[in-house]
Amino acid sequence: MKKCKITVLKRNFDEELSKQYGIDGLTACPMLKEGQEFYADWECPKGFCNEAWKAIYQYVFALSHGASDLFYYGDWIKEKGVAIVSCNDGLRPVVFRIEKTDIESRPNE
Repeated sequence: MKKCKITVLKRNFDEELSKQYGIDGLTACPMLKEGQEFYADWECPKGFCNEAWKAIYQYVFALSHGASDLFYYGDWIKEKGVAIVSCNDGLRPVVFRIEKTDIESRPNE
């Protein structure tokens, strides 16, 4: 099994929906910053948002366990071994790049 590199690509903020549904003062995700990198295999990396992990872990798991073909019949991401996904926060979603690495996974590391 290999580790995957998770890179925070973009923090989005939907101002229109936030005005309608969010609390006063809501801003883009305060937990993650663009450019941050994490490494993971089967468990949430330290400092990573637990809710975001729930939304993306299946891609990390698949890539770390050998999935290397293009996802979804090759009609989604052009690069093999990569997934571009986001957390499920509808007002301030964060977009991630997940890529398989050559780093071996070891239990309890």
